Order: sequence, then structure tokens, then C-alpha cells
Amino acid sequence: MVLSIEQLNKGFGANVVLQDITAKIEDNDRIGLIGVNGAGKSTLLNLIVGDLSPDSGVISIANGASIGFLRQNSGLSGENTIWEELRGVFRPVLEMESRLRQLEREMAADNLDHAGEQYRTLVEEYAVLDERFSKAEGYLVEVKIRTILNGMGFGDKPADSVIRTLSGGEKTRLALAKLLLEQPALLILDEPTNHLDFKTLTWLEEYLSSYKGALLLVSHDRYFLDKLVSGIWEVERHKLETYKGNYSKYVLLKKERRERQQKEYEQQQQEIAAMEDFVARNLVRASTTKRAQSRIAALERMERVEKPQSEIKTARLSFQYDREPVKDVLVVENLSLSVGEPPNRKHLASGINLHVERGNKIAIIGANGVGKSSFLKAVLKQIPVDSGAFSWGKNVKVAYYEQELKGLNPNNTALEEIWSRYPQMTEHEVRSLLGGVLLTGEAVYKKVSVLSGGEKAKLAFAVLMLQRGNVLLLDEPTNHLDLPSKEVLEEALQEYEGTLLMVSHDRYMLNRVPDFIMEFTGTGVETYQGGYDDYFAEKDRRRTKAARQEEEAPAPAKAVSASGYRTRQQKNEQIKKRQHLKDLEEEIARLEAKIAQLEEEITQPEIYANYVLMGEKCQELEETKRALSLVMEEWAQLSE
Repeated sequence: MVLSIEQLNKGFGANVVLQDITAKIEDNDRIGLIGVNGAGKSTLLNLIVGDLSPDSGVISIANGASIGFLRQNSGLSGENTIWEELRGVFRPVLEMESRLRQLEREMAADNLDHAGEQYRTLVEEYAVLDERFSKAEGYLVEVKIRTILNGMGFGDKPADSVIRTLSGGEKTRLALAKLLLEQPALLILDEPTNHLDFKTLTWLEEYLSSYKGALLLVSHDRYFLDKLVSGIWEVERHKLETYKGNYSKYVLLKKERRERQQKEYEQQQQEIAAMEDFVARNLVRASTTKRAQSRIAALERMERVEKPQSEIKTARLSFQYDREPVKDVLVVENLSLSVGEPPNRKHLASGINLHVERGNKIAIIGANGVGKSSFLKAVLKQIPVDSGAFSWGKNVKVAYYEQELKGLNPNNTALEEIWSRYPQMTEHEVRSLLGGVLLTGEAVYKKVSVLSGGEKAKLAFAVLMLQRGNVLLLDEPTNHLDLPSKEVLEEALQEYEGTLLMVSHDRYMLNRVPDFIMEFTGTGVETYQGGYDDYFAEKDRRRTKAARQEEEAPAPAKAVSASGYRTRQQKNEQIKKRQHLKDLEEEIARLEAKIAQLEEEITQPEIYANYVLMGEKCQELEETKRALSLVMEEWAQLSE
């Protein structure tokens, strides 16, 4: 067991946050911690890592168990380079290596009596330290660092970049990379998927799936939770409920638990009512008094089933429209996009061709900076296009949800924001609308500028519902939303009968809502039918098919590299690359076997008694380790 929590209580003043929390984490558990915003998730994490003290209760951590907690930019030194920062994780191992080099110099000194006790002591220290260094995989330090950097999206970033020059997102990713290298016994990650693209997300999921330790993950990314966790902790109404399984399993189990509790409560209430009725009718009768008293005793002994609490309120979203558009809603032909003003204008994408028909539900995905959000703004005529054309069909009415929520007036209150757009609405109608998206009480009088991200998003959805668009353009609509709000939004979009075009990185939503996924590549659009999992499977199938065709196809008479055809030379290079990878793997196996042999030899008395032979063996061992490190690094780079 790594962590145990018993009867934990925490409040701030009169405000109770956590009450009677009991839970534990075993060595290889994968736990997802969820709850609405403000439920107490961050408080629980801060209690676990010791940043807060509980009012009562006990948190026990196993002896020697380390805890790693991802905070924004945590543990990063702004003046270090990326490489220096990550090498610092291995300081004890690097110090061992430095001591090994020093011992080698001392053992090779001409003035040392190589038959004496001092030499024997140095040899014994060297043998012990070298074994520890090998077990700590000291010769793989650089390979580990490069593997993590490549996986976390720093493959193209110079390793000598100074940390203070990185963006906020890059610093967060680097902090996560550093934490992964530290490999604590309990790894706590708070929203680790922020700032990550699909490629990095996929890598992180694969890496964490084989992580040698326990995981506690706070995330609004339901797909991420589904892929990784085997248990869910939910903080709700100050309590902690635990569920076995991933997020999707939790949704089913919670529903079943609530229904079971309601049924048990109702059955017991019926039983109690019947017993109380019997007592009322029979207590005063001499012939039935004893039976009535027995019922009273039974009622007093009965362990009452607590009445299930009502579900926490969630927003009510529904998107309607008044008239149907024509069949061809949007046609885009060879669109090219750039942003910015000369001379800093940046080209984003070209060759965008799209045909959206009435009722289509399309999700647009692609790497950061490929023009997804700019495309929505372009077809809304908010920004100019470089070239190409687009046309909207007749009777189309577009409603737009902007990722940055800049369409909201920061000087308006929530009430004023609705009234300024729809002055004919009564105050009761406006307040009812805002109450439906959980903006109630004093919140309706807050300025937009002081609303939280989640409150602004709900206000924007209230505006969106009033617009009654038969085409919805949504740019990252699940940003700022907690899990219950995401579920509500998905249900509303599934029920929406109009046309939907949305940019999203929410893979759970991408599995549930769209009929098509369109991937912007920067030089065109690739279309996939179905949701995210269908897209991923089809993309993999296409890649495999293309590789097979490449191997089987004869070389073209005339190769045209610029138009995408591979030359015979390129094909031969690919074959050579695969063969080289195989050769490298064989060389790695050979070098590892040689290292094991040399480490065994230097512990033998006949070797360490002969200082010349011992020196040769030590030098050979070090050279072999360096060779292995270089081969591993080449293998890692070639395998990308």
C-alpha cells in the first residue's frame, strides 16, 4: 500500500469541504479523481502532499514511498536549459558515475601498491558502486531524457533552450516530463492533458499505462480516464465515493447505485409505515399489546436507510431552430488561410475543400496552428482568406460559439448580456434562461469580466440557444466545462437536428457526437467516417495499407517527389532503415550481454588481484557502456 486516508475532515472556517474521507491507494492502482468545480479535489490533493493539514483524520504514506505532484511550472529553474533541468533528475546517478571515473583514476595511479589493502578497498568500492550504477541504468540517462523529450513534444526544440524563454504551455509540459523521469511511487497529475495535442496525448497514455507505480489523476478528459484508470474517486457533497472501473464504468455504476439506494429506501419506508400503522391500531388492545410493543422494539433497532440525496443540478441545454436550410449547407473550394499582418503574416493552411450537407455533424481536428479556429472565422467572414472560395446555402442561419468567449461584453452583467441582445425578453424570462445554465442568485449581477471560465461558457451557451441557428459552429465547446456540464452538452448536441461543425480536442465527445471527422493537415483535408476511435483505426489502416503498397509496388518509370510519389531510392532507404533498426537491436542485445559478463568478471578474485587486468576490464566495461548508450540513442531516434 502506498497511501491510506482515514476519517479525514477539512474545512475553512464554517465552510466544510471534506468530511469523513476514507480511502487507500495500492502499489499499482490507477485512480481517477473527479468532481464538479469547487467540490474539494484540489484540497484533497494538497492534503495528500502535505501542503495543507487536516482538521482531523490521518493520512499515512508507506515508508520510503515518494510522491510526485504536477504543479504549474513546479520544480523548474528558469535559468537552466531544458537539458540541464532534466539531467538534474539523475543527479545521484551522475554522482555515482563521477565517483566511478575517480576510482578508475585512483586504481590506475603508478604510486599505488596494487597488491596492498588500499587497492583492494578501491576495487571493492568500484565493484559495489558499478553494480548500483548498472541497476540504476546510469548508462541510459541520455536515452531516457531524449525519449521523454520526444514523447512530450520537444523533439524539435533545442535542448539548450533556456526555460524562462519557454511558453506557459511548454513549461507545463516540461514539468510533466521532469516528473515522469523522477518516477515517484505515487504520481499525482492535476489536469495533465492540458496543452497536449493528440500525438503527445497518445504517447502519454501509452507511457503511463506501463508506469511502474501508482497513479492519481485529476482530469476532465474522459477519454484519458477511460484509457488509464481502474478506479474512480468522486468528491461530491463533501464525501468521497469510490467506484471500480474506468470513467464509462463509473457512469453506469453510479446510476445503478443511486437506483438501488432509492429502491431500498422506498421499500424500507413502506415497511416502516406498515409497522407504525400496526402499532397505532393495536397498542391499546389488550390482546395485541405485546405484538405492538414488539413492533416498536423492531422499529427502534432498525438500521435506517438514508434517503438518497437528489442529484446535483446540471445545466439544461437545448438547441432549436425555426426553418430548414437547403441540402448543400456549406461548400468550400481550395481555401488558403494565413493570419497576422505583413511582414509577420503566417501561412496556416491551403487546399481546404469541404462539402457540408444539411444534418451533417462534423468535427474538425488537426495539429495546433493548422488553421482550425481560423477556418471557422474565415467562413464567418471575420478574417480574410488568401485564396479560394466558400458559399453558404439558402436559409442558413449560423450560431457561433467562440473558444476565447470574446463575443461577450466584459462590462455587462450576465443579465445585461442577454437583455442587450434580446431586449424584448422579460426579467423573468432572462432569469429562467440563466437559471437553466446554473447562473443564479448574485451570479446574474456579476460583470462578465469577473465570471469564472465555466460561468462565461454557460452564459455563451445561453446566448447560443437564443440564436436558434440551424447551423452551429463551435470552437472547443468543452473548454471550461466540468464533467457533468460536458455530458449535458453532448446530449444536447446528439439531440440537435440541425447541422454541426465543431473544432474539438475532446476525444470522448468526438466519439459520441460527430458523424464525420475531418483532419486538417495544413495542405488539405482528410475525411473519416464515424467518431474518434473510428478515425484512429482508419488512419492506422490507411498507413498500413500505404506501407504495404509501397513495398509491393514496382518503382515508377519517373518519380516525382514534389507530387508525393516515392522514388526507388526512397523505397530502398526505407528498407535499409528497417534493416538498420534490426541490426541495432541485435547490437543492443550483444552489448548488454557483454556488460553483464564484464561485471561478473571484475568481482572475481583472480581479476581484481591483478591491477593491470582489472584496469583493462574496467576500461572495457566503461567503453561498452558508452557504446550501448550511443546505440540506444540511435535506436530511439530511428524508431520515432
